[in-house]
Amino acid sequence: VEYVGFWARVGAAFIDSLLAGVALIPLGRIFLSDAAMWDFNNPFNIMVNGVLPAIAVILFWIYRQATPGKMMIGARIVDEKTLGKPSTGQLIGRYFAYYVSTIPFLLGLIWVGIDPRKQGWHDKLAGTLVIRAK
Repeated sequence: VEYVGFWARVGAAFIDSLLAGVALIPLGRIFLSDAAMWDFNNPFNIMVNGVLPAIAVILFWIYRQATPGKMMIGARIVDEKTLGKPSTGQLIGRYFAYYVSTIPFLLGLIWVGIDPRKQGWHDKLAGTLVIRAK
């Protein structure tokens, strides 16, 4: 098993962010005024910038075990015990565990760089690994 390390995962996240921007900026322009795009209490802003990306990421994880960025670098998310497909509950939990990983100065994400199995806190909490796809 080859674990995917910190910099490869940063690259995948960068790719995902670019793709999300390509999809979400036009949506924001259609449904939101310039002022509303920065109003974090606006329900459409919450939908376009929060809910839709969360749904997209979780659906990619469920059906492909990877986001487009992870697919481009040849990585996939697996259950840490079986190395098989994680459950839907694990993947939803993994998404919300990103908040735990990012709130304390991104320490849970940086942890990928020092952990022997390259697990961030979100991976540890969800019981997942990111490995090279075969």
